[in-house]
Amino acid sequence: MSEADAEAAEPTPGKTEVWIEKYRPERLDDIKGHTDIVPRLKNYVEQDDLPHLLFAGPAGTGKTTAAKSIAREVYDDDWQENFLELNASDQRGIDVVRDRIKDFARSSFGGYSHRIIFLDEADALTSDAQSALRRTMEQFSNNTRFILSCNYSSQIIDPIQSRCAVFRFTELSADAIEAQVREIAATEDIAVTDDGVDALVYAADGDMRKAINALQAAAVMGETVDEETVFAITATARPEEVEAMVDHAIDGDFTAARAALEDLLTERGLAGGDVIDQLHRSAWEFDVPERATVRLLERLGEVDYRITEGANERLQLEAMLASLALETDA
Repeated sequence: MSEADAEAAEPTPGKTEVWIEKYRPERLDDIKGHTDIVPRLKNYVEQDDLPHLLFAGPAGTGKTTAAKSIAREVYDDDWQENFLELNASDQRGIDVVRDRIKDFARSSFGGYSHRIIFLDEADALTSDAQSALRRTMEQFSNNTRFILSCNYSSQIIDPIQSRCAVFRFTELSADAIEAQVREIAATEDIAVTDDGVDALVYAADGDMRKAINALQAAAVMGETVDEETVFAITATARPEEVEAMVDHAIDGDFTAARAALEDLLTERGLAGGDVIDQLHRSAWEFDVPERATVRLLERLGEVDYRITEGANERLQLEAMLASLALETDA
């Protein structure tokens, strides 16, 4: 292979990089959207008084980023040698707590008073593993700090929660996601329309990782990232399409409501869970009577539970629309 061919075969920088890693904040000050959490974490670092931490909240809200940023703040260039990251959803057994964590906690430190163990998705640990983790936290509390992240803090046993400073990461605001999207678009020299940004924010629903992934995917599709491209890439329905389906049902026109649902599921490629999520987060924005919104939310809760338990998605969603139409007729 000639030198020119070898150069041509090399991946182009920026095209193959994963943007969620490329643009992951490295310092606490770079984290967007958590103006109440970041100052408290910085205070721990500045006072060299880091406790065990528990980060709870939805996916894509910055829990892992915050943990890695703390490690960089504390250890600078040595952070990777003093920071152990484990994913509890992949390694659920008690052996992980007894072996890998203990081995890391016992190893040499290189001049630092403690090391950090970050246990992601800690709510996936078995109860036995959590009990072992609690004892390990006690045993190595003089030289190891634990940062646990989870989606649901209720799945973490009380003895662990009581040993941690708990931080609840909420879904990121639209302003925070918009600012990050525009910043990345400017850096990557991508043309993004205003409606494209609005669509990215809507599709992300508070998840920064989802917004950045969608921006990267949409950027590959054409020269300009607009609303149509974003909704196609993310398999997301426009809010007005979902509202029209509900309006038909509330007006008693079940046939039109069912046709709208069919379009979302087959033409737009949405899963039943996606339809439920969009209905739930947009319900109070629909221009429908409050009583109808309450009925919709009541039915959504029932349908979501049934689908989770294995019921047919299409059948359950059609039944929900039918019930709204029948209540109107009554």
